[in-house]
Amino acid sequence: MTKFYQLTTDDVLDKLLVDSNVGLTNEQVQENRKLYGTNELNEKKDTPAWKIFLKGFQEPIVIVLLGAILLSLLSSFYAFNFQNNVKHGKEALYEAIAILILVIINASIVFFQEMSTKKSLDALKEMDDRTTVVLRNEEWQTIPTKDIVVGDLIKVKMGDFVEADVRWIKSSELQVIESHLTGEADAISKDTAAISKDTQLADRSNMGYSGSTVSNGQGVGIVVGIGDNTELGNIASMLQNTDKKASPLQTTIKKLTSSLMKVSAGIVLLTIIVGIIKAGELSVASISSVLSTSISLAVASIPDAMPIVLSIVLTIGATKTALNNGLVKSLNSVETLGSTSYISSDKTGTLTQNQMTVTNFYDGTNSYDVKGRGYTPEGDIISDSSSVVNLDSAFLIGAVLVNEASVKEEDGVFKPFGNPTEIALNVLGQKAGVTKESLLLKNKIIRTLPFTSDRKMMSVVVETDKGYRLYTKGAPDVLLQNSQQLLLDGKLVESSRSQNFEKIIDDYAKQALRTIAVAYRDITKHQAQTSSVEELEQNLTTVGVAGIIDPPRPEVKASVKTLNEAKIEVVMITGDHAQTARAIAYDLGIVKDKNARVIEGSEIEEMADDQLFNVVIGTNIYARVTPEHKQRIIRQLQKHKQIVAMTGDGVNDAPALKAADIGIAMGITGTEVTKDSADLILLDDKFTTIEKSVRNGRMIYANIKNFMRHELTTNVAEVSSLLFGLFLTQTIGQVPGETATLSALMVLWVNMISDSIPSFALGYDVAESDIMKEKPRDVNESILANNTWSRVLIRGTVMGMMVYLAFIWAARMGATSNQAQTVAFLTLVFGQLWHVFDARSSKTIFRRNPFENKHLLAAVLFAGVSSILVTTIPFFNTVMGTAQLPIIVYLMVIFIPALPTFVLSGIKEIFKIKIW
Repeated sequence: MTKFYQLTTDDVLDKLLVDSNVGLTNEQVQENRKLYGTNELNEKKDTPAWKIFLKGFQEPIVIVLLGAILLSLLSSFYAFNFQNNVKHGKEALYEAIAILILVIINASIVFFQEMSTKKSLDALKEMDDRTTVVLRNEEWQTIPTKDIVVGDLIKVKMGDFVEADVRWIKSSELQVIESHLTGEADAISKDTAAISKDTQLADRSNMGYSGSTVSNGQGVGIVVGIGDNTELGNIASMLQNTDKKASPLQTTIKKLTSSLMKVSAGIVLLTIIVGIIKAGELSVASISSVLSTSISLAVASIPDAMPIVLSIVLTIGATKTALNNGLVKSLNSVETLGSTSYISSDKTGTLTQNQMTVTNFYDGTNSYDVKGRGYTPEGDIISDSSSVVNLDSAFLIGAVLVNEASVKEEDGVFKPFGNPTEIALNVLGQKAGVTKESLLLKNKIIRTLPFTSDRKMMSVVVETDKGYRLYTKGAPDVLLQNSQQLLLDGKLVESSRSQNFEKIIDDYAKQALRTIAVAYRDITKHQAQTSSVEELEQNLTTVGVAGIIDPPRPEVKASVKTLNEAKIEVVMITGDHAQTARAIAYDLGIVKDKNARVIEGSEIEEMADDQLFNVVIGTNIYARVTPEHKQRIIRQLQKHKQIVAMTGDGVNDAPALKAADIGIAMGITGTEVTKDSADLILLDDKFTTIEKSVRNGRMIYANIKNFMRHELTTNVAEVSSLLFGLFLTQTIGQVPGETATLSALMVLWVNMISDSIPSFALGYDVAESDIMKEKPRDVNESILANNTWSRVLIRGTVMGMMVYLAFIWAARMGATSNQAQTVAFLTLVFGQLWHVFDARSSKTIFRRNPFENKHLLAAVLFAGVSSILVTTIPFFNTVMGTAQLPIIVYLMVIFIPALPTFVLSGIKEIFKIKIW
């Protein structure tokens, strides 16, 4: 690939066969369009809506449920056609329909979530609506941006967009803002000189890049890259070729589903074996006699409502995040933030405000601290000697007059226009009460000497009632070289005595402040009107210097501290200079050492992946990096099994956001491309929102874990009660020995209503402890680790035994089959409704206030009342096989099932037993 920045302007013109006075001819335009294509970005085809909908059926647990539907249909078919058992056939059919409805609801939630938030790279097509001035057939003409071809000569001025990658061949005070690619907030001066050595994109002063903005001057460039062959196109390609990793929650659920499938298969096999042994022979008849029971057991072992409960709990989490100004685009990303161990952040616009601000200045008499950050012209100016700022100081007058920028208030927001450095000086003047409009009443500008990269200065000549004066601003070292005296401590001294002045400049530099000085010179009318730039900009009097920085966001430092306490590393990855990056990182507490190591892009370029792998842990600052470098850093952190969040606002951040486990974009200052690539958008642009979202993500995972513990305990209770009946039940009174402890529809009711609805409410629980003092969870650890499996099995088995004993008790008391099953059904319902309060705690039911989750109380009340009602309403008596019970029995099945939960929790509290 040709490195055009290393070629001279003549070499570039010759290589592309372009005459700088003619531009391209019509024939050349057609030929180059065939050769290089059009100035448009190729897009990945949008996924059809039907494919997005079908994605909702591809989750492992949903596949298991689809299998359960098939088994239920087979059971129904067998019951109708071979057993002539209409009751069981209807039950199995209703079960299949109910599970199918749940699966469709879950798929619909996933579908509407994706359809409402998923956009392609439409933001990158903004260029289609713009125009560009090009030279063709010896005439400058305006054409649609998409019609630009390689070899075109384009002309730009202040305020224009650069619509393709160009090599500048003419430059007049040209300055371009490339923060969308480089991460640097300040404008970059452009020239035409060839650069002999390899350089990073941010240092290619003779190049312009698509999507950049001209902040000053004008220029002519020859187009060397269009569409996909631009730096912007390279980022778009990286976006399309970057696949998102499965979220930690998706990985966890996949592992759990695999285990549940094995358990379900084992239960079916065990039931068939027991049935064959009880029948005493291996035959179709012996297998068919237990097939319906084995299928019911298999379905009972699967948490049918788990997908929809997970989706709703995550939706609750997304809603909570939205209340904290975080817009979640992917439900799984709600929990991913809670697992995050590294937050890699761009600097400009994310950790900082992307609003260059004067924070300190010296006006030749006093040093001042300037309060207030950003473009809002509010903030005190405090002198180190407690003196009031001199509004008539030559420094302030020069800083405001030698300035073409402006800041205008629109709808309560101050919007900048012009060069960022000049904007900062303009805002400083407004804070001091010195505006250009007020100065022009007494100072008439008669000449402007624009900034050039060679001079590194800009000047204006003004006429006042006292005569003529030249005001100049520029690089401090250049102004000092062109000065014969300077203002120091309120006195004019020879420029040879500039040590103290230079010390102020050095102090600013150590704080990573960019410096700009102001000087003046009194001149005659003849000089003002006729002298050359070189003649005027000498024998100056330097009168002050300002320190400028893109200030850190005020809330970031406290958030970094909180995240560090949560054992989360914060890493700065920026395109800015190493010294600036280190100073900002130290100020924010990202590093504790003022001399902390900074790895620059040039070093990363020389590193193999294994070398980068060895240094990413322990490195918190990366500077002068490209989008490719950001991706490599993230991937090496991921190889260390770290869960990485990446924040950013510029187009250059988009590929890294997509490569990260969770991408976070700024909602106000972020580009549309960045927002499209992100999983979470900060609506208030505050880093604090990330901290709150991490807290919320950890809380959501804790609630999901509680839900899973409760859901699986209920499933174990269902399966164990059915197995006890299969192995132990003999004919008792009016209840035949082959009667199942629970009917299939009773099991389905428990799974869908009395179990699931309280589970939804667990999503509203607050954190059990200060989760931001804990380290991020191990994503490779099972959701049922730390004795959770044993707790589920023990409590579920005890609950199942109580359900079976309730069934046997009812049978011995002379109940009918339906009545005995109803007693067992309500024992299970209220057993798990008591248990849900225990599931809220990782310890025991006694550790949490049962009344703090109002949603849970309402859900439990609804589940309990509705479950009793289905035993009293004739329709449900017919469909579900329930029966009305005496009031005393209702009271027994409401309160006695609380015993296992309270007894086991009490023993655990007293004896500190961990396994249950």
